[in-house]
Amino acid sequence: MSAVSMEATIILPILKKKLAFLSGGKDRRSGLILTIPLNSDQTSMEELSATLDYLLSIPSEKCKARGFTVIVDGRKSQWNIVKTVVLMLQNVIPAEVSLVCVVKPDEFWDKKVTHFCFWKEKDRLGFEVILVSANKLTRYIEPCQLTDDFGGTLDYDHNDWLNKRLVFEKFTKESTSLLGELSVINDGDKSRSVDKGEKPADLMLLPSFDPETVLQTGHELLSELQQRRFNGSESGGGGGQAAPAWCPMEEELLAQPQVMKLLDSLREQYTRYQEVCRQRNKRTQLDEIHTKVMQVVNWLQGPGSELLKNHQAIGDSIRAAQGLQQKHEEIESQHSEWFAVYVELNQQIAALLSAGEEEEVVELKALQQQLSDVCYRQAAQLENRQNVLQAAQTFHSTTQELSQQLDGLLSMLCADVAPADGASIQQNLKLLEEKLQAVEAGLTSLRQKGGMLLEQMCSQSAWSLEETESPAGEQQDNVQQIQSVMEEMQLRKQRCEDMVDVRRLKMLQMVQLFKCEEDALQAVDWLSELLDALLKTHVRLGDDSQETRTMLDKHKKFVDVAQSTYDYGRQLLQATVVLCQSLRCTTRSSGDTLPRLNRVWKQFTVSSDERLQRLELALNFHTVTERVLQQESVELDSLDEVDSSGKTLLDRLTMPVIFPDGSEQFFGSPSDTATAAEGVRERLLLVEERRLQLQEARLHTEDGGEEEDVPNGQEGRLDVIGEELSEKEEGEEETERRNDNSATAILDC
Repeated sequence: MSAVSMEATIILPILKKKLAFLSGGKDRRSGLILTIPLNSDQTSMEELSATLDYLLSIPSEKCKARGFTVIVDGRKSQWNIVKTVVLMLQNVIPAEVSLVCVVKPDEFWDKKVTHFCFWKEKDRLGFEVILVSANKLTRYIEPCQLTDDFGGTLDYDHNDWLNKRLVFEKFTKESTSLLGELSVINDGDKSRSVDKGEKPADLMLLPSFDPETVLQTGHELLSELQQRRFNGSESGGGGGQAAPAWCPMEEELLAQPQVMKLLDSLREQYTRYQEVCRQRNKRTQLDEIHTKVMQVVNWLQGPGSELLKNHQAIGDSIRAAQGLQQKHEEIESQHSEWFAVYVELNQQIAALLSAGEEEEVVELKALQQQLSDVCYRQAAQLENRQNVLQAAQTFHSTTQELSQQLDGLLSMLCADVAPADGASIQQNLKLLEEKLQAVEAGLTSLRQKGGMLLEQMCSQSAWSLEETESPAGEQQDNVQQIQSVMEEMQLRKQRCEDMVDVRRLKMLQMVQLFKCEEDALQAVDWLSELLDALLKTHVRLGDDSQETRTMLDKHKKFVDVAQSTYDYGRQLLQATVVLCQSLRCTTRSSGDTLPRLNRVWKQFTVSSDERLQRLELALNFHTVTERVLQQESVELDSLDEVDSSGKTLLDRLTMPVIFPDGSEQFFGSPSDTATAAEGVRERLLLVEERRLQLQEARLHTEDGGEEEDVPNGQEGRLDVIGEELSEKEEGEEETERRNDNSATAILDC
């Protein structure tokens, strides 16, 4: 078979299918192992033939002379395909194949192919063919030379191998082409005359490929090849225990010297090429520098200066200033192109001066000085103009912001203040003060920005006077415009301050109005709490006259507190009427709070009067009772008076408080009332005992025949009092139960 040189890129889709591959393994005769992994799909014999042609073109002739061992993996394929592939090897590579190992399925072909003997066809095929199972393949090939598909330990990555082949072929193609181009350029420069205007010679200095990129690719490829060879040889000397690292085929031993040779030739030609370019650049650079320097100087002193002279306005608004800023950016953009040329020229001149190889050093220095003077002067003018425009834009922006703040403050002052509540009025007042402070700060900032703008304009005028004949008129108009804007803003701010003073007074009155209304409502709540405390907790009547007097004093103070609360609420409501008249608005208190205040006060007055009367009755009862109990001789009328006052007091305790609207309310709970009544009953029992003692004493002085009857009559009286007390207690307990049931029913509802 004649080896045909081909590239992997041409049949790349076929190579990716891995129809056949050289794993790098070798048989016991040091021949390369060619593996053909057949699968269940129909294998294209044309694609397999193309793959074999490419793979057999890679090894050297010396390597091919040792022969190939071909492994045809038929475990996943049909017998007729395997047979076709083996027969195809006769036409493709009969001379290079020394042995074909057909890997068969374990129990699939035995009966079908027993009649077919490849060994009989050896003479016709030109190579030996054996049928072997995968586990017996090691009889012919060492495990370390087999891939893991056949139980071996040889590592092989088909995609990695294919990628490296693509890199190698790409480098070989590019480097060969680049060597030819560089050789033509380098050899042609020797006979070419040095002519500054010879354009074709300049065009030939551009090769098709970047030499740096090609060299880098070659070095990386060489490093990869050397590293793989090193790994393979090192691991191979470690004994038979560990599997050697994959050494990608014998062709790398041939590719490595080829890459090194190409790299050496390429470096040599590239070095010569660089020298040729350097000499050309040196010959033409001086004239180019002189031409470009004059182009930069002429433009900056001509059209560039005219652009700046014709643009000195600052605009009368932020939009106009932005338009001028945009125009200036266009001017700067035009200058930037020339400044970039200046930077490049300055670097080129500095490089020539530092090298010391240029004879016309004086001319270069003169060009450099002239270029620098013109560029720095023009850059300074651009910067001054930029500073003026930025200051003008800031000034107009501050003016616009201050104008918006004044408009917002004025709209707030012109809007009517609707009385909602005191908190909202205070919030509005706070917002008004904040807006006024913001206006003050804005005006201060405007004065500062205006001063900075005037300062920048004066700096701009310093260099403008040298370039123009009469720029003073336009600059004077700009100054007057700035001053008039600041004066107008000052007048607007002063007018707003006057209106703020009026609005502040009105809002403070409204805050006071709502405060009075809130305090009046609070007075109603306080008075309601005092009424609630009076009815729920002021139930006790005292155990003696001294305690009752103390409770009377506390009650009077309690009433005084309620009276002051009521008076305070009335005064607040009266103040709201006055404020409403001043503000020309109606108040909610006159229609709601005042009736509530009067209603609660009337209820409190009725309740406090009832409480006072009960305390006075209790004081009278305790006073009479204590006098009767302390005196040795007591009249029966006094005892009857005690009974009468006690019964009156007990009856009063059971009565509710009737409010003006007809509603009723009891003092305390039934249990509290029962406790107070229990103390009165105990006193009544003591008085009755005193009555018995007096009657017994009188019986001793009379006829003894009546001694037994009288005491029996007194004991009957005590029993009657006890029964009455028991009945009253039972009635009170029943009342308490009814009240508890009523409260439970209310809670359930």
